[in-house]
Amino acid sequence: MASGTSDSNSSSDEVLCALREALKISPNNAPLRQHLAESLLRLGWPAEAEKEFRMALSLSPENQALKLGLARAFQRQAKISHAVALLDELTGQPKAPGEAFVLHARLLYTEGEVERSVRQYRRGVEIDPAAADLEFAGRLGIQADEDQDEDEDEDLFSYESEVVEGKVRESWEDPGTDPVRDIERPKISFEDVGGMESVKDEIRMKIIHPLTHPDLYKAYGKKIGGGILMYGPPGCGKTHLARATAGEIKANFISIGINDVLDMWLGNSERNLHELFEQARRNRPCVMFFDEVDALGASRSDMRQSSGRNLINQFLSELDGVDSNNDGVLILAATNAPWHLDSAFRRPGRFDRIIFVPPPDASARSGILQLQARDKPVEDIDFKHLAKKTEGFSGADLKAVMDVAIEAKLKEVMKAGIPTPLRTKDLAKAAESLKPTTREWFATARNHALYSNQGGIYDDILNYLKLK
Repeated sequence: MASGTSDSNSSSDEVLCALREALKISPNNAPLRQHLAESLLRLGWPAEAEKEFRMALSLSPENQALKLGLARAFQRQAKISHAVALLDELTGQPKAPGEAFVLHARLLYTEGEVERSVRQYRRGVEIDPAAADLEFAGRLGIQADEDQDEDEDEDLFSYESEVVEGKVRESWEDPGTDPVRDIERPKISFEDVGGMESVKDEIRMKIIHPLTHPDLYKAYGKKIGGGILMYGPPGCGKTHLARATAGEIKANFISIGINDVLDMWLGNSERNLHELFEQARRNRPCVMFFDEVDALGASRSDMRQSSGRNLINQFLSELDGVDSNNDGVLILAATNAPWHLDSAFRRPGRFDRIIFVPPPDASARSGILQLQARDKPVEDIDFKHLAKKTEGFSGADLKAVMDVAIEAKLKEVMKAGIPTPLRTKDLAKAAESLKPTTREWFATARNHALYSNQGGIYDDILNYLKLK
C-alpha cells in the first residue's frame, strides 16, 4: 500500500514538474496555467493553486472557470469572505455555471444566510442538475424529489390580473392606504456636517447648482434631477448629509425606509413606491432619500419570485420618469452593501453618481467633535489631539465618545457634588475605551473591491485602504 502511495506521489510530482517546465516556455498560456492550478488544488495545495489561478485570471479576466477555481481555492483555505465576494460577482454574470451557484449556496449557509443559500442552490440545480448535492439539500430542507419551480409557491396565492387605467393591477391586491410621508423642511445645512468636503462638492454639482443656476443648466440642455448613491460603512453621516442637502437648498425632504414601501399584498409595494414619487413630484423641489436602498433594489439575479423583480422594475421606471416628469425631484440613496444592489440602478440617468463616504479624516473628526461639543460645558478641548486618538472612527463612533465621556463626568460630579466642564483628558479616555465599528465593514468591502470590481466601481475603497 505504501508503495502504491509513493508511486502516486511520484507520478503527481512528475506531472507538476512537466506543467511548470511548459509554463517556462509559454508563461502566458492561460489554459496551461489553469491546468496546473486545478492539479495543485486536486492534490491538496490550495495556497499554491490560488497563486496560479490569480496569474491565469490576469491573462483571461472574464474566464468563469478560473473564477470558480479561485473560489474553490479560497474555500479550501477557509477564506470564506474572499470566496463569497468572488461568487457574488460570478453568479451575477450571464451563463454562470450551476456549480458556482451550489458552491455559493454552501458558503452562504456557513455564513448564516440560509434563505439566500436555498435560492442559490435551487438556481444552480436548475441550470445544471448534475451539480445537485443531496446531502447539502437535506440540510437546507429541500426534498430530494423537489424539481418543481419555486414559482409554484406563488400558485398558492394565484391571482388574475386586470388592466386598470392602462396598468396591470392584481385582483388580490389589498387597497390599503396611500403611503404618504410627512414632508420635512430641514433647518440644518452643510455647515452642520463635519468634513466630507469631496462628497459635498459632488452633491453641489449634481443637485444644488442645477437649482441655484437653472438658466445655465437649461442652456446646456441639462435637466434638473437625477440620483446620487452614497455607500460606505454605517454611521458615517449619509442620512445626516441627505437631510442637510435639502436644508442647503431649502427644498422639501422625504425620508423613505423599507417599511414605507414593502407590503405583503401583491402589487401594493409597487403602488406604494409610485405614490411616494408622486408625492415628491407634487412638492418639488423635493429631495427623496432612500435609506438601505439595497433592500428595495437587490440584485434580480438573486431572486426567483416575480414580486421582488416587479418592485425593482417599478423603481427603475420611476427613476427614469417614464410616465412622469422628474425635473426638480432630487434623489439620494444610501447603502452599506452596494454589491447587493442591482446593476441596472447604476446606469446613466438613475444613480449616475456613486460616491464613497469613508470614515471622517482627521480634520473632519475634529470638526465633528466640535459640533458634538456645542452647547455642552467644555474647557480647553484640544480637538486636533482627539482627532489623532480616533483614527478610523465613524461619526456615530465619535458621538459615542462624547456620550461615554459625559456619562463618566456625570458620575464624577455626583460623587464630588461640584459640576466641572469636560476636558481633553475626559474625551481621550472615552476614546481609548472604544473601538471603531468600521473595521468589520472594511473587512467585507475589501474582498468585494479586490475580487468583484468590474469597471473600477470600488476603486475608492482600494485607494482608501492603500491597496491601489
